[in-house]
Amino acid sequence: MNNDLDPLSPNSAESQKRLLMALGLAMLLTLAYTTFLSPQGPPPGAGEADAGTPVALADAGTSPGAAERPAGTPPSPGSGSEGAQVAEAAPEPPVRTVDLKRIETLYAFSTEGAGLTSAVLQGVKMREQAHLSITDGYKMLFGGEVPPPPQMNLAQPVAGQPLPLAVAISGQASLPATARYALVESEDTRGATFTARQGPWEVTKRVEWPEEGFELLYTVQVKNTSARALTGELAVHYHRAIDPNNEHAPSFFGGVGNLSYASCHVGEDKHKLAADEKQPEPEALRGQVHYFGIDQQYFLSALYPLEGPTPGRCDLVATPTARGVVAHFPLTAEAGQTVTLRFGGYLGPKEPDLLAALPGAALRQAASLPASARAPELSETIDYGMWAVIAKLLVGIMKFFHGLTGNWGVAIILLTVLVKTLLLPLTHRSMVSMEAMKKLQPRIEELRKKYGEDRERQNLEMMKLYQEAKVNPLGGCLPMLIQMPVWIALFTALRNSYDIYQEPFFGPVWRDLTYKDPTYLLPVALGVSMIITQRLQPQMGDPAQARIMTWVVPIIFTATLFNYPAGLALYIFTNNLLSIAQQYGLRKWLASRELATATAGGPPPSTGGKRK
Repeated sequence: MNNDLDPLSPNSAESQKRLLMALGLAMLLTLAYTTFLSPQGPPPGAGEADAGTPVALADAGTSPGAAERPAGTPPSPGSGSEGAQVAEAAPEPPVRTVDLKRIETLYAFSTEGAGLTSAVLQGVKMREQAHLSITDGYKMLFGGEVPPPPQMNLAQPVAGQPLPLAVAISGQASLPATARYALVESEDTRGATFTARQGPWEVTKRVEWPEEGFELLYTVQVKNTSARALTGELAVHYHRAIDPNNEHAPSFFGGVGNLSYASCHVGEDKHKLAADEKQPEPEALRGQVHYFGIDQQYFLSALYPLEGPTPGRCDLVATPTARGVVAHFPLTAEAGQTVTLRFGGYLGPKEPDLLAALPGAALRQAASLPASARAPELSETIDYGMWAVIAKLLVGIMKFFHGLTGNWGVAIILLTVLVKTLLLPLTHRSMVSMEAMKKLQPRIEELRKKYGEDRERQNLEMMKLYQEAKVNPLGGCLPMLIQMPVWIALFTALRNSYDIYQEPFFGPVWRDLTYKDPTYLLPVALGVSMIITQRLQPQMGDPAQARIMTWVVPIIFTATLFNYPAGLALYIFTNNLLSIAQQYGLRKWLASRELATATAGGPPPSTGGKRK
């Protein structure tokens, strides 16, 4: 009898033991693979949408790598609830993107975090600033078409970060910013309501806006469903992706710049942070939070507590590819209590009249605000710096002329004429002094030859000559020195004023006076006019210095203006033309005076003292 086939034999028992061990090991390996290694399918209902809701079934705005608790799983002991009695969380809804339209903006919300995946502004001026090459410029000059820049999107998600308007709770019980929300179905096209339940927290978020404008009302209701009081912080996120190709810092030869800043007004100060390799760590601020958001050159995305400045703190983060701000507010909720925080929001252009009127009448009515309620001074985000007084004055004058002509380029030309007229007495005296200097040139040459290398004696004799003739050798520079603050203030106004942004002058080329002239025709014409202006002035110093002033300085000045706003080049070019005309007219007037005096038989008119 074969013992191997006998189930009662010792060898048979050992074989059965090995078989059971192999089966157990196979089951363990199968369980480990299905638990940790097999790809996870979509959650139930991920491919289904409620009828009548405009949704795009894509993970738009989903933060990659966000770890979440499986649907229907009760909170773990280490989740931060610390024994609070809470009901079991409902299964998480699938991630959906909800598209909502209004006149000025197309909003898209994701149910992950109930945050924005896009906020695309509508309209001709609501675009990114164009980046045109010289080829594009001449193509447009000769009738060609260049694709317009994309519409401005004020809510571009950042990979790995919560979506704009997402909220998180930290403290005794946490709620992640990536929590899944359910969309409360409604026929209301001016808002959306989202709800989420996790741990002891039940969160309801409502976003609504007027039919027109760029404002929104953002309401966050947090209910403590546990049996005891909970404390913590509520964080409101606003992160926005940045394309480094579309942004650059302002520089002397690089133009106006186009930077976005993470911004927060805390306490008495407004704080802004752009990408800086020397400051990689986030900047933390504490105090009364007035507003927070992303501050760009001509556009603003900002939230502010509707009940007024609220104690809290702000974290600002800026990298080359993203800007982010997180505002934290203290949160204390008794058992069963609902805490409500309301924020006004503005996602639109930095137009002074709109910012000064916040909150608007429609938002006041929706939020039941008293007439005395005022938003923080968001108009301070239009930062003219130390030139604010002059820049605002110039913008006000240009607005007046634009109201008369309907063209911002013509408004800049009329501004130039006005400034030139106001400075006419000063420039007239300067030009008369320069004409007198011309008559002294022969005597100046005599002094140079007489004293040769004795520079000290030469300069001393020249000063005596100027005093006798009662002329100022630096008088020709005075009008330019007075114009310099106007040029700098106009440059500052062009790089900060949305009124002039994307506004054309003439023809298909100069379609944005805040951007450089892509053909470089205006800067070159400016340089030519500057050379003519310099040649009309008397020669100062030796011939080498005269050549530098006549040729080198205009060339350098022209090269500097190549990347500056076309509106600034237009102003200086117009000013040079007026100066040439004024100098020509003055010479004709002085010549006619001399002719009239000679005809009458009298002494020639004095242009600056007696000659010995």
